[in-house]
Amino acid sequence: MGQPTEADVLNALRPIVDPDLGQSIVDLGFIKGLEIEGGRVSFQIELTTPACPVKAEFERAARDAVSALPDVTDVEVTMTSSTRTAQRAAPPEILTGVRNVIAVASGKGGVGKSTIAVNLALGLKESGATVGLLDADIYGPSIPLMLNVHGQPEITPERKIRPMEAYGLRVMSIGFVAGDDAPVIWRGPLVHGIIGQFLGDVDWGELDYLVIDLPPGTGDAALTICQDAPLSGAVIVTTPQEVALIDARKGLKMFQRVNVPVLGIVENMSYFECPGCHEQHAIFGKGGGARDSEELGVDLLAQVPFEPDVVRAGDQGTPTVASAPDSPAGRVFKELAGTIARKLAVLGAEAPPMADASIEWVNTPR
Repeated sequence: MGQPTEADVLNALRPIVDPDLGQSIVDLGFIKGLEIEGGRVSFQIELTTPACPVKAEFERAARDAVSALPDVTDVEVTMTSSTRTAQRAAPPEILTGVRNVIAVASGKGGVGKSTIAVNLALGLKESGATVGLLDADIYGPSIPLMLNVHGQPEITPERKIRPMEAYGLRVMSIGFVAGDDAPVIWRGPLVHGIIGQFLGDVDWGELDYLVIDLPPGTGDAALTICQDAPLSGAVIVTTPQEVALIDARKGLKMFQRVNVPVLGIVENMSYFECPGCHEQHAIFGKGGGARDSEELGVDLLAQVPFEPDVVRAGDQGTPTVASAPDSPAGRVFKELAGTIARKLAVLGAEAPPMADASIEWVNTPR
């Protein structure tokens, strides 16, 4: 009885194509650690994001393809990820160890931007990624309430700020320092200084994604972060009303000004689904997000339904992705996380993987 060669195995795997990158997983270098011992074949498939929606299909297709080779008696496939960075260049002391930085912005307040940021971060974490959440809304920090995390962060021996933890996220907010009820009225240099501390003095460790909840609008704080942080991409949150296009356009221009890719628009409070008849009612208008995305030339990433439970979950510190992941809104948030992760993987496809970024999902012998 013979055994397959390495070329045999790679040729069997070559027809499997990554749908986002449009190339064979063999040509993309996803196949790692190939070992052949008699009829036993083992290897890893190392994807560019733990949020890949077809990782189960990849695993099944790869196992079936190799199992069909003559003389193969056993196939072991391990799915891993090595998150690649899509960051812009930044000073070496800024967010070291963070592979992708995602800004969540809105042209105005009251559109649910922080709700989107929290649930996006949790959706990325649920995919297997290591995720941080920075509440950069220094004028009205809401993340401590929405995650039910309070207290003051510790200072490391290296004089770095250690982020708090909640729901598996590493979290930092001005609310931990100023207190939940303290008004924050800083301006100009003080704003720049505290944002500089957030970016340079927080010990985030190794992160696949850092989600930054920007202040609403395009003022000093938001612009400072856009200029100083190594942003990989931005998400603009809007609502269905016609007037929201004006505000979305302001946010888009801010990111274009500093050469940050806009990943797309999230339309929040898109519709209300009647729990009895399951009809969808456009309470705040219809199609605004689609019109915004078409006029601004960016993708419509998601339409999040209006659910009172989403608001209640935020007020109670039990965000939807953690407390009701299978609700309509919970499913949309998780799909949004996968969409954004894949977009960033495409942007970072030309960049080499960062060291020590692998995450192992499943080891499935046959």
